[in-house]
Amino acid sequence: MRNFAPLKTMRPQAQGRLSHVPAWPILSARASTNIKQSMKATRHVLLALLALFTLVTFFANIGALPTDIMEQRNVVTAREMVDDGCWLVPTMNGALRLEKPPLPTWVAGAIEAVAPGSLSTQRLAAGTMGCLWTWFLFLTARLLARRTDYAMVATVVFLTCYNTVLMGRSATWDIYCHALMMGAIYLLLRALMEERGYRWQLPLAGLLMGLSFLSKGPVSFYALLLPLVLSIVTLPSVSMRGKWPYVALMAVVAVVVGGWWYAYLLLVHGDAVSAVMAKESGAWSNHNVRPWWYYWRFFLEMGAWALPALAALALTYWKHHITLKRTYLITFCWAVGSLLLLSLMPEKKMRYLLPSLAPCAMLVACVMTHLKEACATGRVDPLGRALYGAQGVLLTIVITAAAVALFVVPAAAVISLAARVVAAVALGVTAVLTVWATLKRKPMVQVAAVALVFATAELLLLPAITRAVGNPASRNIILTVGTPQAKALPLYHAQDTPIRIELVYNAQRKILPINLNDTANVRAHLPLALVIPASQTERVPATVMAVADTTVMGHYDINLHPKGNRHYTDDLRGRVLRLTAKGGNAGRRAPQPTSNDQ
Repeated sequence: MRNFAPLKTMRPQAQGRLSHVPAWPILSARASTNIKQSMKATRHVLLALLALFTLVTFFANIGALPTDIMEQRNVVTAREMVDDGCWLVPTMNGALRLEKPPLPTWVAGAIEAVAPGSLSTQRLAAGTMGCLWTWFLFLTARLLARRTDYAMVATVVFLTCYNTVLMGRSATWDIYCHALMMGAIYLLLRALMEERGYRWQLPLAGLLMGLSFLSKGPVSFYALLLPLVLSIVTLPSVSMRGKWPYVALMAVVAVVVGGWWYAYLLLVHGDAVSAVMAKESGAWSNHNVRPWWYYWRFFLEMGAWALPALAALALTYWKHHITLKRTYLITFCWAVGSLLLLSLMPEKKMRYLLPSLAPCAMLVACVMTHLKEACATGRVDPLGRALYGAQGVLLTIVITAAAVALFVVPAAAVISLAARVVAAVALGVTAVLTVWATLKRKPMVQVAAVALVFATAELLLLPAITRAVGNPASRNIILTVGTPQAKALPLYHAQDTPIRIELVYNAQRKILPINLNDTANVRAHLPLALVIPASQTERVPATVMAVADTTVMGHYDINLHPKGNRHYTDDLRGRVLRLTAKGGNAGRRAPQPTSNDQ
């Protein structure tokens, strides 16, 4: 013990000798502290940049993209909730709309009540859910790997998948159900992997599961939760002692929260619910049926990460070389399980792969994090070396081509010269960074380069997309039916000719069907405005012409693409007629259209 005696108890000679001993252990401790503080500060800066990139991904130029039909259906239903005051039984153009659960539409309805007709405000809610999904993915990735750098890479990969960007900017159902389910998955994993907190984590996970079901039914349960549950067997040391009662509570909460609305509908509209369920079941088996291998090209949905996503499937190779073996195995089973389960469904669309992007992003992050550590130590395995080089070359070619295309492709002329110059400079710098990162073996710089490309596109180029594909002859129907005189007239269309929901969305009110062959009914509703698409073959019957005067109020063409494009359709162009009683003696104000007029 005398070797550890205090300095003051030693002999003076020993004290003198010790006074000349260098203080390098103390300096090393200080240096170590400084290094830790520097690393912590760097991590905070990177997290702040990641948060900023997330905001740019979902909110920059949020109103630039044109609406799609799913977004229009949701907004029309929300608008009618507000106008009719019927929030529990949704309608779309006056007809029951029970195909989709109501939670996203309730949110859209609340926004419509506060900011009527504001598409950008509607998309803010979707962007918020996109941020929530991203945040829960980050937390889940960090929980699985116990590493923040891996979680940041997984998040960047996820945010640079174009389907993530697209759906996070669209006021539809998908982003809600998957964001809420990712939160439930994070809480479930924490409860399984930790011994504290599961008493509140599991019930809260059940709440989020129920809200996910209330957003789009069982979609996220099937595509996200089920493959994770099947891959949980790869988790080591998962203890369920004392947790089963709370797992049961989680299930009960999920069923109650997710099922009460369906139970209510069965009570008040049982026949309609049965018809919708039969219709939806038939659609899954008869509509857009594709062979089971249809999703073989799933890796293309990863965009810039197609090569790493494809290479990550080499399970027998990576399990011997990859750094994060446990995390890789979990995410591999999760991603492949999701793809296989989706492949078993008869109905297939590439956008249905959206939930698979989350586990695929974490799988790609395993490979990129491995390359980072292998390059740092100088021990890069053969496949990793080939993959890293090929990824660098491919990214450089694509980024350079994009910069050149800004001045060569005719469609790019709709972008202002200043925006093109700034974007080209940003892309040029990114291409140089990518070349440098490839030569110097800096995988994280490659990851940052992809993020910079997406940020450049979202900030500078996104507003030009609508102009690049727009219809020069476009004329919105609201210009005809939105005038004070036209607003006094109810809108109808011929009962035998279905009306496109795009017209209802742009007209900003219902366009209900009317039987033109029932002259007495038509006369009872005069005056009215009749929407006649160019594709309609049925003319206004002579019996109606005998009792009503017709006046052309205006023409419309709401096609997003120009005439001659394969997406152009006569269903979205036509005219609006004003029908008034002969001699102007209709005698009474036209009744407001109701669903009974169907």
